[in-house]
Amino acid sequence: MQNCLECGEKIMGRIDKKFCSDSCRNAYNNKQNKDQTNLMRNINNKLRKNFKILSEQNFTEGKAKTTKNKLSASGFDFEYFTNIKTYKNGAQYFFVYDFGYKLLEDDFILVVKKEA
Repeated sequence: MQNCLECGEKIMGRIDKKFCSDSCRNAYNNKQNKDQTNLMRNINNKLRKNFKILSEQNFTEGKAKTTKNKLSASGFDFEYFTNIKTYKNGAQYFFVYDFGYKLLEDDFILVVKKEA
């Protein structure tokens, strides 16, 4: 006889069973993955917020111009983006999914929407 890893109850059935029920198995695994899950959830929330802020810019022909201060005041976190694209001319864009931004002079930022 073996005991459930979550609640300690005696386990009936197969010799290699580790849990007495699906709910105990789920509770045990959720506890084991809690730190990773919270980290991923927090990062995804920041990316989602950055995406929303970029998508709300006033676009003209797929481009918008704003300042770093305006984005920061909206809650934009410049440490979180999904990828960096460097073009042949040396221009570097930071993308949050399909919205990218390029740092310009004098605190200005060019925001672009990637073509589908």
